[in-house]
Amino acid sequence: MNIIFAVKSYITKMAEESGPGMKVLLMDKQTTSIVSMVYSQSEILQKEVYLFQRLDSGGKLEPMKHLKCIAYLRPTKENVALLSNELRNPKYGVYIYIYIYVYFSNIIAKADIKTLAECDELEVVREVQEFYGDYLAVSPHLFSLNIPSCAEGKYVTNLRSQTDPLSWIPEHLTRTVQGITSVLLSLKKNPFIRYQNNSGMAKRLAEKIREVLSKEEHLFDFRQQEVSMLLILDRRGDPITPLLSQWTYQAMVHELLTITNNRVNLSHIPGISKELQEVVSSSEHDEFYADNMYLNYGEIGQTMKELMDEFQRKAKSQQKVESIADMKNFVETYPQFKKMSGTVSKHVAVISELSTLVTKRNLLEVSEMEQELACQDQHSAQLQRIRHVIGNSKVRDEEACKLVMLYALRYKRHSNNDITGLIYALKKRGVPENKTNFSESYYKLTIVYLIYQVSLFSYWSKGLFQPKHYLIQMHLFLLQFFLFINTVFFCFSFNRVQDIIVFIIGGVTYEESLAIHQLNHTSTIPVRVILGGTTIHNSQTFLQEVLNATQHLPISHSRMNRNYRN
Repeated sequence: MNIIFAVKSYITKMAEESGPGMKVLLMDKQTTSIVSMVYSQSEILQKEVYLFQRLDSGGKLEPMKHLKCIAYLRPTKENVALLSNELRNPKYGVYIYIYIYVYFSNIIAKADIKTLAECDELEVVREVQEFYGDYLAVSPHLFSLNIPSCAEGKYVTNLRSQTDPLSWIPEHLTRTVQGITSVLLSLKKNPFIRYQNNSGMAKRLAEKIREVLSKEEHLFDFRQQEVSMLLILDRRGDPITPLLSQWTYQAMVHELLTITNNRVNLSHIPGISKELQEVVSSSEHDEFYADNMYLNYGEIGQTMKELMDEFQRKAKSQQKVESIADMKNFVETYPQFKKMSGTVSKHVAVISELSTLVTKRNLLEVSEMEQELACQDQHSAQLQRIRHVIGNSKVRDEEACKLVMLYALRYKRHSNNDITGLIYALKKRGVPENKTNFSESYYKLTIVYLIYQVSLFSYWSKGLFQPKHYLIQMHLFLLQFFLFINTVFFCFSFNRVQDIIVFIIGGVTYEESLAIHQLNHTSTIPVRVILGGTTIHNSQTFLQEVLNATQHLPISHSRMNRNYRN
């Protein structure tokens, strides 16, 4: 199972089916991101696609009567209306393209196809197909739907109630169902569905996906020998992972600089050159990144030094041009040298900024404290250290608050916990009332977070902290789950579960992506796993989602405080 290959194959097929000749690729905002994740501009130029236009740009499309048009669009009502309008009212009396090939990224209603047909009076639409690439393929085993906040709070009268106080935002539920069914269709999987039974949102999503599989059963009629499984989990089952500092290259970049659609914005760095203000972090288009994205902070520094040493050796060889043979060799090797130069410049800039932020924010000390909270049970000593860290002016408000959140989750049932005192310490250290990233102050956000996790979902939190590292729990869970599922299905079928698609409502992290990568490259479990989520979080985006989801929950702070130790 390789989701980058699946999406890339669709785009390649679009370009080839339209035949030879110059082409324009017509997209919407979402499909633009989908294509850019798997294809570089230079690669798609090789498919004779020389122009890119947006259907939803707001203006009339420019006439390009010498070009074929490949329209790759999400099957939304807005896109159908915009495309119908272009077909119904062609500019200058003739349609803007000689032919148009329409591909929708997901299942489209028959009524919408009929609407397009009725508007195509000039009969320039040669074909309409469904190519199921309706998700962001981040890596071969990781996908995202780019939904930053998927839940909203609903009224809860009893803190002890087992009713899920969060529910889906309707349009995001629809988008999530579409994204997951697109993944299944692109991988040709008709899976059994299992979900986290204490999550109302997981249950709702599973029901909606089952409805689609039943309604569109002819699309899911695959001849497959392997048994596949869709496992739906809820981020609330593990609030720990997004709060911990990350130390592998990809995860660090996302935590400290933020990766958005495989791009990193470096424009805030003083003196950064224009060509490095935004860089691409893609394993498909950057060999160095692909080889080193899972290395830890110490290893990446050594690897970068080796890359620079190699670059310096090649730079010296490029300077020696004394004969015709030298000139010929220079011309042949210059493109590779130029590419290597760009790789070195990009990663030096990124790693240098990471190093600056680690030192400036005192992250080594903070991370050590986080790991102690996650892996050890030493309440008195840890409480004193947290108080010390909170009092350190080098530590940012954000890191101080995350430590308090981890402490609260770790020791909420401890008889001598001092959650209230630590929240007061956050306020005393001078946390401003309004931070740019959040509409509420950080110590208030901490309280909101505790409402979200401690009071309402304390029955989920049992066993979150174990003596073993938290990531090991994911491996053990998947192993136990794999053995259990195979035992159950062996009673009914001689097939074994070979493929598992894990989807996490509320977002995944790059640390979990690393765990899945390691799982897929071990022979211990003979199973292939793909991970997806509504979004890919760092700690800041995760806390923002918590704030968005819980801001309307009508629970008082004092009421929450009375339930800390319950």
